[in-house]
Amino acid sequence: MSKLSASSLAAAGVLFLLYPVLRPWTDETTVDGAHEAMASGAWVAAHFFAMVGFILVPPALLGLRDAIGLVPAVTMSVGAGLTLPYYGAEDFGLHAAATTKGTDLLAVADATRNNPLAITMFGVGLLTLAVGAVLVAVAVRRSQVLPRYSAIAFAAGFVLFLPQFFTPAPVRIAHGVLMLVGLVWLAVAMWRRTPAAPAGGNVLSGQSAA
Repeated sequence: MSKLSASSLAAAGVLFLLYPVLRPWTDETTVDGAHEAMASGAWVAAHFFAMVGFILVPPALLGLRDAIGLVPAVTMSVGAGLTLPYYGAEDFGLHAAATTKGTDLLAVADATRNNPLAITMFGVGLLTLAVGAVLVAVAVRRSQVLPRYSAIAFAAGFVLFLPQFFTPAPVRIAHGVLMLVGLVWLAVAMWRRTPAAPAGGNVLSGQSAA
């Protein structure tokens, strides 16, 4: 299970890098720029890769449940669930609008992205993912099962996921590199991990050796 989980984390890292690398970086405040980006196959592929990345991470963390408990994985599952609908609207909804003749694409994009409930779910989802990733890093550091700092970059990537949306393309691509490093680093640590948790037990459950 742990090796399958490690492979899933590594795959998610690659997908999170492909997301900003493949995403078209045109001026989406203009009609031509929005159409060029959102009507392209690269737009669909990039956002799809990000969605699969979000899906892969929470179940992969179950491979560490004896060391970190279930709380981080459940927290990240909730965060991913809240985040994915917005990505779906960006990916498939805006692509459909961009490829439909007569659509006021800028108006549709604004209405889609700034819908109060949608943007609230998206923000809360990314913040929940960040909290879950920090819980992972703290639990890994205390567990003595993996290298103490092997989840630091993992946590940093998810903590910075929301802020990076307000930065230019080079910074967003750099964030994709951080996600790759963080997820692969944790994946390698999981692959090489000791076969069983120490006698102290689950660090998040409050259990300890007598």
